[in-house]
Amino acid sequence: MIQADLNIILPEVILSLYAMLALVGAVYSGKDKLAPLLVWLTAGLFALLAFWIAGSTGPSQTAFGGMFVDDGFARFAKIMILISAAVVLVMSQEYMLRRNLLRFEYPLLIALALVGMMMMVSAGDLMSLYMGLELQSLSLYVIASLRRDSVKSTEAGLKYFVLGALSSGLLLYGASLCYGYSGTTLFSGIIAAAGDHHAPLGLLLGLVLISSGLAFKVSAVPFHMWTPDVYEGAPTPITAFFATAPKVAAIGLFARVMHDAFGGITADWQQIIALLSLLSMFLGSIAAIGQTNIKRLMAYSSIAHMGYALMGLAAGTAFGIQALLIYMAIYVTMSIGTFAFILLMEKDGQPVTDISALHMLSRAHPGRAIAMLVLLFSLAGVPPMVGFFGKLYVLRAAYDAGLAWLALAGVIASVIGAFYYLRIVFYMYFGDDQDDNLDRTRAPVLQTVLFVSALIMVVGIANLFGIEGAAEAAAATLVR
Repeated sequence: MIQADLNIILPEVILSLYAMLALVGAVYSGKDKLAPLLVWLTAGLFALLAFWIAGSTGPSQTAFGGMFVDDGFARFAKIMILISAAVVLVMSQEYMLRRNLLRFEYPLLIALALVGMMMMVSAGDLMSLYMGLELQSLSLYVIASLRRDSVKSTEAGLKYFVLGALSSGLLLYGASLCYGYSGTTLFSGIIAAAGDHHAPLGLLLGLVLISSGLAFKVSAVPFHMWTPDVYEGAPTPITAFFATAPKVAAIGLFARVMHDAFGGITADWQQIIALLSLLSMFLGSIAAIGQTNIKRLMAYSSIAHMGYALMGLAAGTAFGIQALLIYMAIYVTMSIGTFAFILLMEKDGQPVTDISALHMLSRAHPGRAIAMLVLLFSLAGVPPMVGFFGKLYVLRAAYDAGLAWLALAGVIASVIGAFYYLRIVFYMYFGDDQDDNLDRTRAPVLQTVLFVSALIMVVGIANLFGIEGAAEAAAATLVR
């Protein structure tokens, strides 16, 4: 029995053992001297695990009495998490080295955070949910404040920790109510106790509190307040990590809880998710207009994009989950490319985050400018970029589920949000002339990631690289 369970969770076991052994090895053999090697080893392990999981096409399985679920949905989410984390790690090495921020703890904390994320998307029980969530969060609290000599970085870590503790409290209180009214912590037991359309009031209150705690993790309004400060204060590679893998894990967990534990009362939680989606889309679109720091702008952009992703979840259907998975895959690709561009923004060797530094960038760096233009158009949902099809999927899912008003609101919010993306394009091509342009930074890894991401946004319109069928199969294992 234990052997069969361990085989199911083998990827998580391998990643955990690697992190612990590498930690011991780094401590006893020169510490930070091994940091560059650990970055590549960790990224390589992430990629290998992603390919291994992609090759696992067997039926859905559970381990430890249903506490851990290995199905198509979990595998799809894990592949996204592992690949995005591997790319961000490789992107970050040169930046962290030049600023003496690359310590051996950095890749290992990310590895431990990924164990928690993989646990989150496979959770089948309230206890395994909380274990995965806290393992991820504890690692991210430290990573956010990695720059110990920076007041902003320390502030970012502290704000994230305090507000994260509040969200954990809400989630735990909701979990205790669900346990009290269902008599079990297993999602399969909770969905049986909730029944069809007539859940007890206490269970509904537990649902609301759990939704509030999870909304914090996806930075949905009104639980978004930590996002701009953490994005701005943390080192840029860490901000890139925050914008990718943790978002996939959190939205995956959200979908898992809603369908596996409360799938019988879709009409009750659909209202909550639809409201979170509506508020997130509009606040993210409107608040970003006044931003002059590109990292804060990306923070509000991520809030808006999580609103669109939640629209797919609000649909409450298998097609809605398919749309959510497609949207997240596209969003992660766009975010990685955009942050590769931000990492290339340097002046006299120092990072620059002010949008005004992009005036007439097309004259000094035409290649970067055209790649960023493609990514910004895709983020805005301008056809025929791939980002347009991501939004089209979630809008169609909401409309088909009878949420035409939410789909219409999504279109309006998308039009509003296009302003601040197109403003950056205007600066790059039609801004004021300036003599002090950005440095011609030689960073082949960053430039490769930037151009490949932009190319995907154009070439992917053919067949979305096959993720449409994979997302459909993954959604079918969650919504039965």
